[in-house]
Amino acid sequence: MGGCCSDARGGREAVGGGAGGFGGPMAAVAGTSQGDANAAVDHFLNSRGLRGLYIPLELSLSASKLQDMDVFSKSDPMAVLYIKKQDGKLEEIGRTEVILNSLNPSWITKICINYQFEMVQNLVFRILDVDTKYHSTAVKSLKLNEQDFLGEASCALSEIVTKQNRSYSLRLQKGPGTNHFGSLTIHAEETVASRQAIELIFRCIHLENKDTFSKSDPFLRISRTVESGALIPICKTEVINDNLNPVWKPVTLTTQQFNSKENPLVIECFDFEGDGKHETLGRIDTSIAELEKLNRERTGINFYKMHHGHKKALKGQLFVDNFIEKTQYSFLDYISGGFELNFMVAIDFTGSNGDPRMPQSLHYIDPAGRLNSYQQAIIGVGEVLQFYDTDKKFPAWGFGGRVPDGSVSHCFNLNLLPMDCEVVGIEGIMGAYSTALHSVSLAGPTLFGPVITRASEIAAQSLSYSQNKYFVLLIITDGVINDLKETKDAIVKASDLPLSILIVGVGPADFKEMEILDADGGKRLESSTGRVATRDIVQFVPMRDFIGGPVSIVQALLEELPGQFLSYVRSRDIKPQFAQ
Repeated sequence: MGGCCSDARGGREAVGGGAGGFGGPMAAVAGTSQGDANAAVDHFLNSRGLRGLYIPLELSLSASKLQDMDVFSKSDPMAVLYIKKQDGKLEEIGRTEVILNSLNPSWITKICINYQFEMVQNLVFRILDVDTKYHSTAVKSLKLNEQDFLGEASCALSEIVTKQNRSYSLRLQKGPGTNHFGSLTIHAEETVASRQAIELIFRCIHLENKDTFSKSDPFLRISRTVESGALIPICKTEVINDNLNPVWKPVTLTTQQFNSKENPLVIECFDFEGDGKHETLGRIDTSIAELEKLNRERTGINFYKMHHGHKKALKGQLFVDNFIEKTQYSFLDYISGGFELNFMVAIDFTGSNGDPRMPQSLHYIDPAGRLNSYQQAIIGVGEVLQFYDTDKKFPAWGFGGRVPDGSVSHCFNLNLLPMDCEVVGIEGIMGAYSTALHSVSLAGPTLFGPVITRASEIAAQSLSYSQNKYFVLLIITDGVINDLKETKDAIVKASDLPLSILIVGVGPADFKEMEILDADGGKRLESSTGRVATRDIVQFVPMRDFIGGPVSIVQALLEELPGQFLSYVRSRDIKPQFAQ
C-alpha cells in the first residue's frame, strides 16, 4: 500500500481528518481534529521535512501624506518589504507596483509572506519614489539604490495579526526620532479558499475477514483524484481492532482537501498490518456529493476489487451515518478576534543545577552578558508569546528551592512576594529570576505537580469571567522528575482547561521520563485512575538537541501550540468574536 500515511509512527491513529490534509505545514495550524489532537499528523509532516507550522498571508499596503520628491509632479511611490534575519541582515520578500503621481497610494499588488507563530518575524517596509526614467522598467528589475527614499517603518508580523481587523498603521521615518514623512497601513489576510468543512461518520458492514485467528483490523483511507489520475491521500481513519462492522470516529474534511463536492474521491478500506503491508478490503469511487446523498437516503454502497480488469462487487458496504457542513475557523481568526495567549513560567531551583556562583552552574549569571540556558528559554519563548498578551503581566514561579523562611517550596512566587506571582514583561521575569538566585538556596527534589496545579487553578478561574483566554506554562528544568504519577494526574486533569505546557530540559540529564508526558507517539496520557487526557497539552524539548541545528529550540517548543489551542476551542464550540 505505497504511500499510506498509516505507515508513520502512531500508524493506528487517524491522520488528516480535520488537519487540513497533507498540502503542507499550513494544515497543522489550520486545524486539528475536533477535541482530538493528532500526533500522527505532526509526525507525518516532520518526517518529510515540513517542520515549521505556517499560514500563508497576503499583505495589502497603503500610505498617506508621503513626502513629495518631484518638482513638477507628485512622487511615484512603490513599497518594498524585507524581513530582518537573526544576524540583522535584511532579506527582500516582495515589492508592490509603482503608482504614478500619488502621495496617498493604495497599492494593488499583494505581498505574500508565511506567518510562523513560533517565531518573531521582524518586518521592515521601505517606500521609494521611482525616478521617471525607470517607469518602463519592470518592478522586479528596478535597482532600489537608484530610487529616492521616502521613509521606512518596522514592526513584527505578530503585531499585525493580533489587531482586531488585522490592520496596523505605522509612522514612516527616515531615521531615529523622525516622524513627519507620512504613514503606512498594512492589512493582512489569510490566503485560504474557504473556512467551510464537512464532518463525516463512516460505518461499514460485512467486511472481508483477512485474519486466521481473529477478525480484520480495518481502517479507511480517503484520497482526492487529480487531473493526471493520481491519488493524493487527504485523510485516514483510526484502526479499529478485530471488527468486520466498524464505526469510526468523526473525520472533518476541509474545502482545501476535497476542492469541490463533485471532485472525484477514492475511499479504500484496508486490514492493518504492523509491517505496513496492509491488505486491501475494497475500494469505492465517490465524491462528497455522493456521500451526502448516501447520508440523506440512509443507503450504503458496495466496495469493489479489480478482478481480471473488471470491477468485482464485494459484500462489504460503506455507510455515512453523519454528514454535517460547518465553519472551521483558523488560529488567526481567534487571535485577531481578541483571544489572548497568557504566558506563565516556572523555573527549577533544585540542587542538581549547581552552585549559581560557579561558572559551570546552569544558573550562573555571566557578568559579560552571555545568557545561561534558563535565560535563553525565557527570552526565546517570551519574546514570541508577549505579542498575544495585552497586559504583559506574567505569573512566574520557582520550584525545588529553599525560600527565605527556611522551608523547601515546590511552587513559590519568583518575585518572593507573598500574594502576587505576576511580574511585568520579559524584563520582569529576568529581574525576578536574578534576584531569586541570591535569596533562594537550591534544594530539591524535582516536583512538577504543584506548579502545574497552580497554573491549572489560574486557567480554571479565568473561565468564570472570560472565554477568550488561553494559558501557556513554560517549565524549565535540569533533571528527572520525582513525582511522575502526580504530574501525570495533574496534566490529565488540566487537559480539560485552556492550558498548554511547554517543558524545556537543560543540561546533560537523561530526560526519557519527560518524553512520557509528551504524547507524540499517538497515545494520550493516562492518569493513575485510568482516566485518559482529553487532548495532548504537553510539548517537551531537550535544549541540547537543538544547539547549532537548523531548527531553534523556540520553534520546536511552540510548533504544536496552535493545534493544541484549536483542539480546545473546537471541542467546546468556542467561536471567534466576529462569528458570535
